[in-house]
Amino acid sequence: MLTSTALAPDGQPFNLAELRNAQGMVVRFMDWGATWISAQIPQADGHLREAILSCGSPERYLQQSAYLGATVGRYANRIRQAYLTALNCQLTRNQGPHQLHGGPEGFSHRRWQQVVHTDKTLVYRLHSADGDQGFPGNLDIELTLTLSDANRLDFCFSAQSDALTPLSLTNHAYFNLDGAQGDIRAHRLALHGSTFQPVDADGLPDGDCLPVADTAFDFRSPKSLAQDFLADNFQQITGGYDHAFIIDAHTIDQPVATLSAADGRLKMDLFSSEPALQLYTGNYLSGTPASEGEYNNYQGVALEPGYRPDAANDTPLAGCWLPAGEIRQICFGYHFISA
Repeated sequence: MLTSTALAPDGQPFNLAELRNAQGMVVRFMDWGATWISAQIPQADGHLREAILSCGSPERYLQQSAYLGATVGRYANRIRQAYLTALNCQLTRNQGPHQLHGGPEGFSHRRWQQVVHTDKTLVYRLHSADGDQGFPGNLDIELTLTLSDANRLDFCFSAQSDALTPLSLTNHAYFNLDGAQGDIRAHRLALHGSTFQPVDADGLPDGDCLPVADTAFDFRSPKSLAQDFLADNFQQITGGYDHAFIIDAHTIDQPVATLSAADGRLKMDLFSSEPALQLYTGNYLSGTPASEGEYNNYQGVALEPGYRPDAANDTPLAGCWLPAGEIRQICFGYHFISA
């Protein structure tokens, strides 16, 4: 285990871990927020290409609010009025009257316990007590990260609570597959979702899900993010894409999305067990610390497996609710392919 000389908010050093495979791919994490801080992909010319945005040193992650690389929960995405109607339960607010990504001290702001570290496997654990950020139930989570020799990184969560609680866990990496990580909108995206969720200016549902057909949200065939960018009121409200897509029926072995670099030299297939995928084009990244300087808006794209915003308040209750005593598996993975 590597440690940083800088200290986390709990007064202890950040602990860093690295995974490597036979192809030379390297990924790095830190235990604060179980944060994914680097993904270096070997290219045909022998060079390594960084595939995600990074703040650089661990302490710089504390100077940003974009959730760069963080593992997010107890509920990734937004909950309206920070309130669980089914349980008459008030949560902790952190986006005006609402809750975003699990609250002001959600899982992205915690130290995860590193329990296993080998060349290709990393395991973290986290305990979330009853009442944490307002959520009911004592929740225990184990996150297993596995890097294969085929350049695929898999996240697999196992979670159990002693009371009914909503659960949506994701990783909030921002991808940029270009050699020089400039504007993300020249990347091409295929996303296998036939409906999307319109939202209001707070990112909360504004009406029923709509078909993507004949709209700027149709990524069922690959197209650049720039092609229909800000072409409608749905995007103009949020400054770009920041919407959940309902993923078409699939298995964990079928990619739900494919992102391709502007130069065509690197692409990434995303696999997921979850019913929705949040597409966020970094509309408010400006000022976020980078390895050198700061990022600009639209310099990275987040593809977040999980649930629609406020799905915890659906009636009848959505699949994001975890019954007491049930063990829930949440898995997603990223396969990087160099050309």
